[in-house]
Amino acid sequence: MKARAMILAAGRGERMRPLTDDTPKPLLSAGGKPLIVRQIEALARAGFREIVINVAWLGAQIEAALGDGTAWQVRLLYSRENPALETAGGVARALPLLEPGPVLVVSADVWSAYDYRTLLPRIEAIREEKNTTFAHLVMVPNPPYHPEGDFALDNHGRLRMDGERLTFGNIGIYHTELFADIALGVPQKLTPYYRQWVAQGIASGERYDGPWFNIGVPEDLAALNATLNTTPAFREF
Repeated sequence: MKARAMILAAGRGERMRPLTDDTPKPLLSAGGKPLIVRQIEALARAGFREIVINVAWLGAQIEAALGDGTAWQVRLLYSRENPALETAGGVARALPLLEPGPVLVVSADVWSAYDYRTLLPRIEAIREEKNTTFAHLVMVPNPPYHPEGDFALDNHGRLRMDGERLTFGNIGIYHTELFADIALGVPQKLTPYYRQWVAQGIASGERYDGPWFNIGVPEDLAALNATLNTTPAFREF
């Protein structure tokens, strides 16, 4: 099975300023390694050999730092945006680089110990159209900054709007068909589409309770650094 992944890396990182004034957020280091490199390594461990990265703010720095992916035995492809197209707009812009079918999309500014290999059967099931699922989201316990959560999970692994909500962990599988009607070059967020997919009953999910960090502000980066420096086993992720 050939699985392709995409890393969202085009954001300006306004809340991380001044750290992101001269350095793109994905190249900020955690435990002595850039955030986006940690994502590339995690995807490579899971067997993803072709990875699309969308870039905008200081994107040339990202391309120069990562190159063609040879260092990680993967092939990196770049989807260049000017200006940045948000999450849904970014995926839509990258469709020519993504083979039709399910693609794993992760954010460059998220770190976790989640094993992406566990998603390979999900990707294959969506590819073979064994069910009516076109999106699959990895959910995490609500962090302090997002106590209300996003979606609930029912007993069958379907996402719902009602019930005890969890927070989307910025790890998701999406069928490329879901982006076919999004206007190219127009900034679009994914959140409204998540709600639409959940309402349509075409989105499944799972709960992940392991270590997870969303790097939104400098304090988050400091907390991740502290965790990686005090827990050697986590440095492998």
